[in-house]
Formats: sequence, structure tokens, C-alpha cells
Amino acid sequence: MAKDSKTRMPSGMAGLVRYDEELKEAPKLKPKWVIAFAGGLIVIEVILKFLG
Repeated sequence: MAKDSKTRMPSGMAGLVRYDEELKEAPKLKPKWVIAFAGGLIVIEVILKFLG
């Protein structure tokens, strides 16, 4: 049997971090909603450009 020594073996992951395990699930957005939101921002920007 091995004696206790003060040296330690390296960890199994060798210092690597698995970020996918730490992230919580983000809300899912449909692509049509993202495009509609961007289009709405463009329309508002154009209207403000002509009014100002």
C-alpha cells in the first residue's frame, strides 16, 4: 500500500472548465420575432430622423 505523501496528483480535468454545465438555459426566441423587432427599431429610427 502506498504511503501518504505531501505531493498531490493533478485533477482529472487538468484545469479545464466546462462552461456548458454552468450556464442556465436561455429563453428561446423565434427568428421572425428578432427580425420584427429589428425592423421596428429601423422604422422608429427613420421616423425620428424625419421628425428631428
